[in-house]
Amino acid sequence: MAEDYPQTLLELERRFSDEAACRAYLFALRWPEGFVCEDCGGPTARPMSSRGLWRCNNCRRQVSVMAGTVFQDTHLPLTIWFRAMWQVTSQKNGTSALGLQRVLGLGSYKTAWAMLQKLRRAMVRPPGRDRLRGVVEVDETYWGGEEEGARGRGAVKKALIVVAAQAASGRGKAIGRIRLRHIPDTRRTTLHRFIGQAIEPGSTAITDGLQSYRNLKGYVHDRQIQQRQPADAEHLLPRVHRVASLLKRWLLGTHQGAIAHEHLDDYLDEFTFRFNRRTSASRGKLFYRLTQQAVQVEPAPFHTLIAHNP
Repeated sequence: MAEDYPQTLLELERRFSDEAACRAYLFALRWPEGFVCEDCGGPTARPMSSRGLWRCNNCRRQVSVMAGTVFQDTHLPLTIWFRAMWQVTSQKNGTSALGLQRVLGLGSYKTAWAMLQKLRRAMVRPPGRDRLRGVVEVDETYWGGEEEGARGRGAVKKALIVVAAQAASGRGKAIGRIRLRHIPDTRRTTLHRFIGQAIEPGSTAITDGLQSYRNLKGYVHDRQIQQRQPADAEHLLPRVHRVASLLKRWLLGTHQGAIAHEHLDDYLDEFTFRFNRRTSASRGKLFYRLTQQAVQVEPAPFHTLIAHNP
């Protein structure tokens, strides 16, 4: 399927004004090369009813285009979901649950929050897929309020975030793509696991002198040692420090800093999705990418959204 998406809000409203149009769009994104039955591999199906069911012409299995996707078991019309995805992707800094509730006229804050959490799950690709490559800086930062008597890696109650920032080839200190993850500690196994998931083997990984980064296998390891003051780290690893600064500004601005640690990874995924597509000339293309990934990720029932996901 060629990239096909609305360019403006008016076009979105006209094109996806009913459930049938929304389902047809999801069908094309879910099976871009044509329908394939998950049971028998049959290549064709026909629509059964206005409820969005298709029946495999070979084994007669009934299939819903929303089953096995972010939209599974939703009680909201797809027209609302499409407008929510447009709102999320068309705003440069995204939107909060309260903002989404107001724009869409939703009955409760919980509904808006759950929609955003489900969409954030669709913003991330599986670990190891489409990894960073080339020259990549890696460092940690902390998120949270002031903690008396603790600074830097001595903090206990703050959330620890590891950042990987790819150098944009031939563009000086410009930043390419990024990866972010909320981690429990700075142990060697934790940091090496993140690097293995986020960075293509054979790439150059630039880190500071933390002992946990030592003995990094499969990469060209450029270990930078601070010689003078802690502020020197910003000069040694300028890309990750720039990303960390932008991340904190976004969390404080769009979301007022009101983010529980157990949900932080979902917000990191949203920031990564936005940052890696920051140069896109079309907001409609971001809508397309989000919708495309929404039909490829597993369902996220409400109890999984509120549960801690270490």
